[in-house]
Amino acid sequence: MEKVETGSVSRAIKKDTEFGFKNKYERMGSHEEEEEDEDLEVKWMQRRKDTKKYVYVCAIFASLNSILLGYDVGVMSGAILYIEKDLHITEFQEEILVGCLSVISLIGSLSGGRTSDAIGRKWTMGLGAIVFQSGMAIMTFAPSFTYLMIGRLMAGIGIGFGAMISGIYIAEISPADARGTLTSLLEICINIGILLGYVSNYAFSGFSEHISWRIMLGVGILPSVFIGVALFVIPESPRWLVMENRLAEARSVLVKLSETDIEVEQRMEEIEAAARVSKGNEDKAVWRELLNPSPAVRRMLYAGCGIQFFQQITGIDATVYYSPTIFKNAGIESDNEILAATVAVGFSKTIFILVAIYLVDKVGRKPLLYVSTIGMTFCLFVLGASLTLPNSAFGIDLAILAVCSNVAFFSIGMGPVCWVLSSEIYPLRLRAQASALGQVGGRVSSGLVSMSFLSASRAISVSGVFFVFSAISAISVAFVKFCIPETKEKTLEQIEMMFRGEKDSNRGEVEFEDAEHLIREGKW
Repeated sequence: MEKVETGSVSRAIKKDTEFGFKNKYERMGSHEEEEEDEDLEVKWMQRRKDTKKYVYVCAIFASLNSILLGYDVGVMSGAILYIEKDLHITEFQEEILVGCLSVISLIGSLSGGRTSDAIGRKWTMGLGAIVFQSGMAIMTFAPSFTYLMIGRLMAGIGIGFGAMISGIYIAEISPADARGTLTSLLEICINIGILLGYVSNYAFSGFSEHISWRIMLGVGILPSVFIGVALFVIPESPRWLVMENRLAEARSVLVKLSETDIEVEQRMEEIEAAARVSKGNEDKAVWRELLNPSPAVRRMLYAGCGIQFFQQITGIDATVYYSPTIFKNAGIESDNEILAATVAVGFSKTIFILVAIYLVDKVGRKPLLYVSTIGMTFCLFVLGASLTLPNSAFGIDLAILAVCSNVAFFSIGMGPVCWVLSSEIYPLRLRAQASALGQVGGRVSSGLVSMSFLSASRAISVSGVFFVFSAISAISVAFVKFCIPETKEKTLEQIEMMFRGEKDSNRGEVEFEDAEHLIREGKW
């Protein structure tokens, strides 16, 4: 299989071959031919610009599902304060209400893989938005804890559907040299959603206890409307179309997603070759292949499931969901001051994701993961230490700084790179369901953290819990070192070859020293 060329040299080749540019010596003395070449170059540059714009628009629309997840995480951290007072729920019920979404979303994730293979990527995203919207509506008007849980369960299933398939869709429409940036838009939208949730909490906190949390949750229905509009704008994944043997439609989509006709043919050939390999194993069920994997697939699962697991088990959901509890434990007493502090957390998380978006396709995945995991380890330790100094101005300031810094380091690496890797490392035939399986580790660990945080804090103190998170984060550094490959600037098909140990398998590997070099060079 021929490698898809990137960079200035390949672009020059594309212009020369596709647009018929002649050797400069042949063009000397031929003014008309020079003008013709200039016109062709202008047309090529315009097509390149239009293509890039179209791909970004499709990726942004596909990422809107992640705003739903982010908003739910952010808004529940504040709404739970008023739900507790209005419906008089217990601490155990609070943990279940907050944490069950992560576990229940597994149902959506696992069924979403098979659903997307059956009805397509984009319509699966739409289905997820409808289910989430229904759940949020039930929660908004819930008269009791029972109805609140029913709505919460539906919202979790909807999030599982949409969030899982969005990353796959973006990876399948993106060119290799921009896939990291585009897939990271998912994490941007999650952070925007979290920030909107925090702002909503603060904005509606002045209403009565019975009304405030209902408005906070009801606002979460609005993003679903935009997702419905997006479905009529974005195309279906060309890779899914090839798997369905709809080759003409796949080619027409690739024409819109590629800069040149040569690139269209190159991408089409690679996708068809991958599809032939997949169809050659049709007698072996996908789930049976995942549960009894080959060595190459086993390495993919180690990387994909592991990165999802460590993303959540290091306590990011505890930091976000329970930030009001953390700040209250640090010594802040006013609800308004607590909610204002959470807004600062949301801004930190959102701002630093932009740094990751800029760097993920420039410096690679592993350097970002190294900086992220090491920074989180330090910040979680400092947060634990600050909470041993309650009711002191220094302790409060240090706790706020540690929480903001922790979510910032998370947003630089573990947050976005997890989505990037999970959507690009699996072969075409296994991609949807393997990605869904990979989310099991993340969703289970997220639910475990969310549903046990208050109980664990009561048993070993809030500071003790964050010391544990710091130790787990230190282990994640070793996991990145030994289990995560560098996938920068590789096509999805080349990544598959890398895991199979074929040619170019070591191309682009980045070691720990590369992260140190980035810091010394001042790129952070």
